[in-house]
Amino acid sequence: MKKKRYFGRFALTLLAAGFAIAFLLPTVLTISNSFMTQSEISANYGQVFKNASGSEGKTYIAETVNLKFIPDKVTFSQYITTLIKSPDYLLKFWNSVILVIPIVLLQLAVASVTAYGFTRWRGKVRSFLFFFYVILMLMPYQVTLVPNYLVSDWLGLLDTRWAIIFPGMFAPFSVFLLTKSMRRIPSSLIEAAKLDGSSEWQVFTDICLPQCRSALYSVAILVFIDYWNMVEQPIILLKDAAQQPLSVYLSTINANEVGLAFAIATIYMVPCLLLFLHGEDYLVEGIAHQGSVKG
Repeated sequence: MKKKRYFGRFALTLLAAGFAIAFLLPTVLTISNSFMTQSEISANYGQVFKNASGSEGKTYIAETVNLKFIPDKVTFSQYITTLIKSPDYLLKFWNSVILVIPIVLLQLAVASVTAYGFTRWRGKVRSFLFFFYVILMLMPYQVTLVPNYLVSDWLGLLDTRWAIIFPGMFAPFSVFLLTKSMRRIPSSLIEAAKLDGSSEWQVFTDICLPQCRSALYSVAILVFIDYWNMVEQPIILLKDAAQQPLSVYLSTINANEVGLAFAIATIYMVPCLLLFLHGEDYLVEGIAHQGSVKG
């Protein structure tokens, strides 16, 4: 029995390690290739983009692409071009920051107040509204993209940053997570605060928010990563290319900018990576607690 158990754990460990390596390979490839020269990148991947442009017939990737993880010559030329020589990429990077930070902060504010309402007040209306939020959460964004476009046009927000920020404030996913987290707070704690004369606002700010700190971190990280990588929203709702985020550029790479794309993608990963490393414990704790309470 012990040998079988040991063999099972060993097999699961190997399987998990295999999946981890498979998920990490694209990231490692992106970072290592960002230090290659443009000529080396063209030699390794040029045929793929040449075929993608439609000038040639189909070519098997296995026969034409050379996936290299170690550059022949290490260079920082791609980073120098991105950060110093061409300010357009930094401008698009800051466009991403200008769009995502308000969405995260406003969504946390709206979701925390809404979740408190779903937690404190019961009834059929509350249950119906929460069920409606769950239905909206399960819908892909592409389903609500056309209504968002029509509403933004009606409000006069189309082709402005608010066309993206305003719908992002009311995303149902964060409401769902925070509601589940607030329902874990013992009702006796809230009742004791009410007996001491605390108002609803004091209960919300002094008890609920501190108790849901891990969930707030989890929501902030997940929302940041989600909107940091958005592509459809700015393409449809923000026609001005000067205001579009860097994620849109990364989705429209041409053959002459492959080397820059590797460097830009590496730079683009840094905020998400730092945010994840800073709040990793809160993220794991917050998500682990979501399923502990029904309702």
